Amino acid sequence: MNKKEILKQYRNEEKLLVAKLLDKIEYSDKYNKIVNTNFVNELELKTIINVLNKVGVLNYAIYGGYSEAQRKIIVFYPQYFDERMLQKNYDAILKIVKITLPQELYNKYCHRDYLSALIKIGIKREKIGDILVSENGASILLLNEVVEYVVQNISQLTRFSKSQIEVIKLEDLKFSSRPREQLEIIVPSLRIDSIVAELAKTSRGKANELILQERVLINYEIIAKNSKLVKEKDIVTIRGKGKFQVMEQIGTTKKGNNIIKVEKYN
Repeated sequence: MNKKEILKQYRNEEKLLVAKLLDKIEYSDKYNKIVNTNFVNELELKTIINVLNKVGVLNYAIYGGYSEAQRKIIVFYPQYFDERMLQKNYDAILKIVKITLPQELYNKYCHRDYLSALIKIGIKREKIGDILVSENGASILLLNEVVEYVVQNISQLTRFSKSQIEVIKLEDLKFSSRPREQLEIIVPSLRIDSIVAELAKTSRGKANELILQERVLINYEIIAKNSKLVKEKDIVTIRGKGKFQVMEQIGTTKKGNNIIKVEKYN
Protein backbone atom coordinates (compact mmCIF):
# COMPACT_ATOMS: atom_id res chain seq x y z
CA MET A 1 0.00 0.00 0.00
CA ASN A 2 1.58 3.25 -1.18
CA LYS A 3 0.13 5.93 1.11
CA LYS A 4 1.59 8.86 -0.78
CA GLU A 5 0.11 7.74 -4.08
CA ILE A 6 -3.29 7.14 -2.49
CA LEU A 7 -3.31 10.53 -0.75
CA LYS A 8 -2.55 12.31 -4.02
CA GLN A 9 -5.98 11.26 -5.28
CA TYR A 10 -7.87 13.23 -2.62
CA ARG A 11 -8.53 16.86 -1.91
CA ASN A 12 -6.61 18.66 0.84
CA GLU A 13 -9.58 18.63 3.21
CA GLU A 14 -9.87 14.84 2.79
CA LYS A 15 -6.19 13.97 3.20
CA LEU A 16 -6.13 13.88 7.02
CA LEU A 17 -9.20 11.62 7.12
CA VAL A 18 -7.68 9.29 4.52
CA ALA A 19 -4.25 9.27 6.19
CA LYS A 20 -5.76 8.26 9.54
CA LEU A 21 -7.82 5.57 7.85
CA LEU A 22 -4.77 4.09 6.12
CA ASP A 23 -2.93 4.01 9.45
CA LYS A 24 -5.81 2.06 11.02
CA ILE A 25 -5.82 -0.44 8.14
CA GLU A 26 -2.07 -0.91 8.38
CA TYR A 27 -2.14 -1.37 12.16
CA SER A 28 -4.97 -3.92 12.06
CA ASP A 29 -3.23 -5.90 9.33
CA LYS A 30 0.23 -5.78 10.93
CA TYR A 31 -0.85 -6.78 14.45
CA ASN A 32 -3.90 -8.86 13.52
CA LYS A 33 -6.07 -6.82 15.90
CA ILE A 34 -9.48 -5.23 15.86
CA VAL A 35 -9.22 -1.46 15.31
CA ASN A 36 -11.89 1.21 14.95
CA THR A 37 -12.09 4.75 13.66
CA ASN A 38 -13.81 7.70 15.29
CA PHE A 39 -17.39 8.47 14.29
CA VAL A 40 -17.74 9.87 10.78
CA ASN A 41 -20.60 11.63 9.05
CA GLU A 42 -22.19 10.50 5.80
CA LEU A 43 -19.92 12.60 3.56
CA GLU A 44 -16.79 11.28 5.29
CA LEU A 45 -18.16 7.75 5.07
CA LYS A 46 -18.51 8.07 1.31
CA THR A 47 -14.83 9.05 1.03
CA ILE A 48 -13.85 6.18 3.31
CA ILE A 49 -15.74 3.59 1.25
CA ASN A 50 -14.01 4.94 -1.86
CA VAL A 51 -10.62 4.42 -0.18
CA LEU A 52 -11.49 0.92 1.03
CA ASN A 53 -12.54 -0.10 -2.47
CA LYS A 54 -9.30 1.22 -3.94
CA VAL A 55 -7.12 -0.48 -1.34
CA GLY A 56 -9.11 -3.71 -1.54
CA VAL A 57 -9.82 -4.07 2.18
CA LEU A 58 -12.48 -6.70 2.90
CA ASN A 59 -12.32 -7.27 6.65
CA TYR A 60 -14.25 -4.29 7.88
CA ALA A 61 -17.68 -3.38 9.18
CA ILE A 62 -19.57 -0.10 9.32
CA TYR A 63 -21.55 0.38 12.50
CA GLY A 64 -23.36 3.14 14.35
CA GLY A 65 -25.05 1.33 17.21
CA TYR A 66 -28.43 0.78 15.55
CA SER A 67 -29.78 0.20 12.06
CA GLU A 68 -30.63 3.80 11.14
CA ALA A 69 -27.57 5.50 12.61
CA GLN A 70 -26.32 8.52 10.68
CA ARG A 71 -22.91 8.79 12.34
CA LYS A 72 -20.88 5.58 12.21
CA ILE A 73 -17.53 3.99 12.94
CA ILE A 74 -15.53 1.66 10.73
CA VAL A 75 -14.19 -1.46 12.43
CA PHE A 76 -11.27 -3.42 10.94
CA TYR A 77 -10.93 -6.96 12.18
CA PRO A 78 -8.80 -10.12 11.68
CA GLN A 79 -9.86 -12.68 9.09
CA TYR A 80 -10.78 -15.29 11.69
CA PHE A 81 -13.53 -13.10 13.19
CA ASP A 82 -17.14 -14.17 12.76
CA GLU A 83 -20.32 -12.15 13.27
CA ARG A 84 -20.73 -13.23 16.90
CA MET A 85 -17.20 -12.18 17.82
CA LEU A 86 -17.62 -8.87 16.01
CA GLN A 87 -20.87 -8.11 17.84
CA LYS A 88 -19.17 -8.75 21.17
CA ASN A 89 -16.49 -6.24 20.27
CA TYR A 90 -19.06 -3.60 19.35
CA ASP A 91 -20.12 -3.62 22.99
CA ALA A 92 -16.52 -2.92 23.99
CA ILE A 93 -16.16 -0.07 21.49
CA LEU A 94 -19.46 1.78 21.85
CA LYS A 95 -21.63 2.60 24.82
CA ILE A 96 -24.75 4.65 25.38
CA VAL A 97 -25.03 7.37 27.98
CA LYS A 98 -28.69 7.83 28.83
CA ILE A 99 -29.85 11.12 30.30
CA THR A 100 -33.26 11.06 31.99
CA LEU A 101 -34.61 14.50 32.81
CA PRO A 102 -36.78 15.37 35.82
CA GLN A 103 -40.43 15.73 34.81
CA GLU A 104 -40.40 19.52 34.98
CA LEU A 105 -37.80 19.56 32.17
CA TYR A 106 -39.58 17.18 29.77
CA ASN A 107 -39.40 18.42 26.16
CA LYS A 108 -37.11 21.29 27.13
CA TYR A 109 -33.94 20.27 25.27
CA CYS A 110 -33.24 19.47 21.63
CA HIS A 111 -30.36 17.74 19.83
CA ARG A 112 -28.31 20.95 19.77
CA ASP A 113 -28.57 21.35 23.56
CA TYR A 114 -27.20 17.87 24.25
CA LEU A 115 -24.43 18.23 21.67
CA SER A 116 -23.35 21.64 22.99
CA ALA A 117 -23.26 20.22 26.52
CA LEU A 118 -20.86 17.47 25.43
CA ILE A 119 -18.66 19.95 23.57
CA LYS A 120 -18.69 22.24 26.61
CA ILE A 121 -17.23 19.54 28.86
CA GLY A 122 -14.48 18.89 26.33
CA ILE A 123 -15.70 15.97 24.22
CA LYS A 124 -14.64 16.16 20.56
CA ARG A 125 -17.35 15.78 17.94
CA GLU A 126 -15.73 12.69 16.42
CA LYS A 127 -16.16 10.81 19.70
CA ILE A 128 -19.93 11.36 19.60
CA GLY A 129 -22.33 9.29 17.53
CA ASP A 130 -26.05 9.85 17.13
CA ILE A 131 -27.99 11.66 19.83
CA LEU A 132 -31.50 10.21 20.09
CA VAL A 133 -33.75 12.74 21.78
CA SER A 134 -37.03 11.88 23.48
CA GLU A 135 -39.42 13.94 25.57
CA ASN A 136 -37.79 12.85 28.82
CA GLY A 137 -34.12 12.99 27.81
CA ALA A 138 -31.67 11.51 25.34
CA SER A 139 -29.64 8.42 24.54
CA ILE A 140 -26.16 9.39 23.33
CA LEU A 141 -23.89 6.97 21.46
CA LEU A 142 -20.25 7.46 22.41
CA LEU A 143 -16.90 5.80 21.96
CA ASN A 144 -16.21 3.84 25.10
CA GLU A 145 -13.01 5.80 25.76
CA VAL A 146 -14.96 8.93 26.72
CA VAL A 147 -17.95 7.38 28.49
CA GLU A 148 -16.58 7.47 32.03
CA TYR A 149 -15.54 11.10 31.64
CA VAL A 150 -18.97 12.08 30.30
CA VAL A 151 -20.77 10.34 33.16
CA GLN A 152 -18.56 12.09 35.71
CA ASN A 153 -18.89 15.55 34.19
CA ILE A 154 -22.20 15.99 32.37
CA SER A 155 -24.18 16.29 35.61
CA GLN A 156 -21.93 19.19 36.65
CA LEU A 157 -23.73 21.32 34.08
CA THR A 158 -26.69 23.22 35.51
CA ARG A 159 -29.13 21.94 32.88
CA PHE A 160 -28.49 18.30 33.84
CA SER A 161 -27.78 18.67 37.56
CA LYS A 162 -31.08 17.02 38.50
CA SER A 163 -31.04 14.41 35.75
CA GLN A 164 -30.35 10.70 36.04
CA ILE A 165 -27.19 9.74 34.14
CA GLU A 166 -26.53 6.08 33.38
CA VAL A 167 -24.66 3.85 30.96
CA ILE A 168 -26.67 1.28 29.04
CA LYS A 169 -25.70 -1.46 26.61
CA LEU A 170 -26.31 -1.22 22.88
CA GLU A 171 -28.85 -4.03 23.10
CA ASP A 172 -30.91 -2.00 25.58
CA LEU A 173 -31.31 0.97 23.25
CA LYS A 174 -34.98 1.67 22.65
CA PHE A 175 -35.30 3.23 19.23
CA SER A 176 -38.21 4.03 16.98
CA SER A 177 -37.74 5.40 13.49
CA ARG A 178 -37.81 9.16 13.47
CA PRO A 179 -40.72 10.45 11.39
CA ARG A 180 -39.80 12.80 8.58
CA GLU A 181 -41.50 16.12 8.12
CA GLN A 182 -43.56 16.21 4.93
CA LEU A 183 -43.07 19.33 2.80
CA GLU A 184 -44.26 20.66 -0.53
CA ILE A 185 -42.17 23.25 -2.36
CA ILE A 186 -42.84 25.16 -5.55
CA VAL A 187 -39.84 25.75 -7.81
CA PRO A 188 -39.44 27.02 -11.39
CA SER A 189 -37.00 24.19 -12.19
CA LEU A 190 -35.17 21.28 -10.57
CA ARG A 191 -31.86 23.15 -10.55
CA ILE A 192 -30.12 22.83 -7.22
CA ASP A 193 -30.09 26.59 -6.61
CA SER A 194 -33.89 26.71 -6.94
CA ILE A 195 -34.31 23.74 -4.62
CA VAL A 196 -31.91 25.14 -2.02
CA ALA A 197 -33.58 28.56 -2.06
CA GLU A 198 -36.92 26.97 -1.17
CA LEU A 199 -35.61 24.48 1.38
CA ALA A 200 -33.45 27.07 3.15
CA LYS A 201 -36.18 29.71 2.81
CA THR A 202 -33.82 32.18 1.24
CA SER A 203 -33.18 33.98 -2.06
CA ARG A 204 -31.60 32.42 -5.14
CA GLY A 205 -28.60 34.70 -4.57
CA LYS A 206 -28.13 33.41 -1.01
CA ALA A 207 -28.65 29.86 -2.24
CA ASN A 208 -25.84 30.35 -4.75
CA GLU A 209 -23.61 31.62 -1.93
CA LEU A 210 -24.30 28.44 0.04
CA ILE A 211 -23.30 26.38 -3.00
CA LEU A 212 -20.09 28.39 -3.53
CA GLN A 213 -19.26 27.91 0.17
CA GLU A 214 -19.52 24.12 -0.36
CA ARG A 215 -22.37 23.88 2.12
CA VAL A 216 -24.67 22.02 -0.28
CA LEU A 217 -24.43 18.30 -1.02
CA ILE A 218 -26.41 15.92 -3.18
CA ASN A 219 -26.21 12.30 -2.06
CA TYR A 220 -23.35 13.36 0.25
CA GLU A 221 -21.22 14.84 -2.53
CA ILE A 222 -20.39 18.56 -2.50
CA ILE A 223 -22.01 20.40 -5.40
CA ALA A 224 -19.92 22.99 -7.23
CA LYS A 225 -22.37 24.08 -9.94
CA ASN A 226 -25.67 25.81 -9.26
CA SER A 227 -27.09 24.38 -12.49
CA LYS A 228 -26.94 20.77 -11.24
CA LEU A 229 -30.34 19.11 -11.65
CA VAL A 230 -31.90 17.27 -8.72
CA LYS A 231 -33.60 13.93 -9.37
CA GLU A 232 -36.29 12.02 -7.50
CA LYS A 233 -34.96 10.25 -4.36
CA ASP A 234 -31.85 12.49 -4.24
CA ILE A 235 -30.80 13.49 -0.74
CA VAL A 236 -30.00 17.18 -0.44
CA THR A 237 -27.98 18.32 2.56
CA ILE A 238 -27.65 22.01 3.36
CA ARG A 239 -25.14 22.46 6.14
CA GLY A 240 -26.72 24.43 8.95
CA LYS A 241 -30.22 24.01 7.48
CA GLY A 242 -30.89 20.29 7.44
CA LYS A 243 -31.13 17.18 5.29
CA PHE A 244 -33.95 16.55 2.82
CA GLN A 245 -35.01 13.88 0.35
CA VAL A 246 -36.67 14.98 -2.87
CA MET A 247 -39.44 12.42 -3.29
CA GLU A 248 -41.43 13.22 -6.43
CA GLN A 249 -43.04 15.88 -8.57
CA ILE A 250 -46.72 15.90 -7.69
CA GLY A 251 -47.98 18.58 -10.05
CA THR A 252 -47.56 22.00 -11.59
CA THR A 253 -49.02 25.40 -10.84
CA LYS A 254 -51.03 27.50 -13.29
CA LYS A 255 -47.83 29.41 -14.01
CA GLY A 256 -46.01 26.20 -14.91
CA ASN A 257 -43.89 25.90 -11.75
CA ASN A 258 -43.14 22.47 -10.31
CA ILE A 259 -44.77 21.25 -7.09
CA ILE A 260 -42.30 18.92 -5.39
CA LYS A 261 -42.89 16.59 -2.46
CA VAL A 262 -39.94 16.66 -0.03
CA GLU A 263 -39.24 14.86 3.24
CA LYS A 264 -37.09 16.53 5.88
CA TYR A 265 -35.04 14.36 8.21
CA ASN A 266 -35.55 15.15 11.89
